[in-house]
Amino acid sequence: MTSPDQANSAENPWPVRTISFKIADWIHRLGAIWVEGQLTQINVRRGTRTAFLTLRDPAADMSLSVTCDPMLLQRSEVPLAEGARVVVYGRPNFYTGRGTLSLRITDIRPVGIGELLARIERVKALLAAEGLFDPRRKRPLPFLPHTVGLISSRASAAQRDVVAVATARWEAVRFDLRDAPVQGPTAVPAIIEQLKVLDADPRVDVIVIARGGGSVEDLLPFSDETLLRAVADCRTPVVSAIGHEPDNPLLDLVADVRAATPTDAAKRVVPDVTAELRGIAELRRRSAGALRNWVHREERVVESLRSRPVLANPLRMIDDRQDRVDGAVRDVRRSVQHLLTVEEHRTARLAAQLATLGPAQTLARGYAVVQRTDVDALHAVRSIDDLPEGARIRIRVADGSAAAVVAPNHQDATKENAQ
Repeated sequence: MTSPDQANSAENPWPVRTISFKIADWIHRLGAIWVEGQLTQINVRRGTRTAFLTLRDPAADMSLSVTCDPMLLQRSEVPLAEGARVVVYGRPNFYTGRGTLSLRITDIRPVGIGELLARIERVKALLAAEGLFDPRRKRPLPFLPHTVGLISSRASAAQRDVVAVATARWEAVRFDLRDAPVQGPTAVPAIIEQLKVLDADPRVDVIVIARGGGSVEDLLPFSDETLLRAVADCRTPVVSAIGHEPDNPLLDLVADVRAATPTDAAKRVVPDVTAELRGIAELRRRSAGALRNWVHREERVVESLRSRPVLANPLRMIDDRQDRVDGAVRDVRRSVQHLLTVEEHRTARLAAQLATLGPAQTLARGYAVVQRTDVDALHAVRSIDDLPEGARIRIRVADGSAAAVVAPNHQDATKENAQ
């Protein structure tokens, strides 16, 4: 027979008992430990010396079998029931005969209210440090949600309140009702599952998590870290409607909106159609009044403009300035006429001076102008030397002119006459 201490292989496999003993040996080395959890099952059989319990992790879907002496449960100062939070002390035990693991405990202590509140405060501080309570993360609620997702226990008062109040406020509201336990060890995973389903539905515009009031132990699921992180990761706005006004689970801080009661949640999520219609009617009345006032005001402005002289008689401005234009035209004409008269007098004076100095006046006094006509350029004779014998000349007097020819010896005769 092959020894178990030899190397394990396909040719040298270990028997079941060997692996069972090895697992038991490793588990037993863990020693006695303290474990916290939530009791989900208590089975005490009469006439037996062993009680069987199931201890579940509140934040994960994991559980562990626990065994103990029934007297241990009876000696507990606080009666133990399913859903109670406890701390147990025991040693892990692997039963090689059945290949099962259980925790054999020798002490069990219920977790008190003070300890629960202290743990809630620790979770609150942790999530606050991560910014999960930051108001800037809060998403606004839609004005008219297409569908409202509601997570609550089946046929609960909270469910009825939300549906009844919302329907009374708006008859067309639609609900996607999701039933889930709201206390006990199965509450957190069930709520998270329904939360993911509603968040993935594009028709759901807002999610309401509702439950009636209860003790601190009853409301523990709504301060569970796993549930709080799931709510923070939702893309859809979440409304917390847990308990009554004094109840403040941590879900109120993580949710986008905190409602004091389920009824308050319905009022926050669904608008009151009657109030909205009244508001619309009031806005229409105010807008109509504002429009009428604006029209009247503009009419008064138009009337004021029309009553002004410039618009009442548009030609008046032209008429008022016509006199000025006419006066200006008269002044211009008077100035031009005066200028013309002055210039006419000046011209007449100059003409008289020119006539006095001109050759016609000289001729009128008995003088004559002699001009040669047998040369290319007609010019007046200025000297006797310009009158050779036979030169043709024109003699111009006051009343006309006559042609002549210079006779011989005229120069001598002229000189003599001059002497």
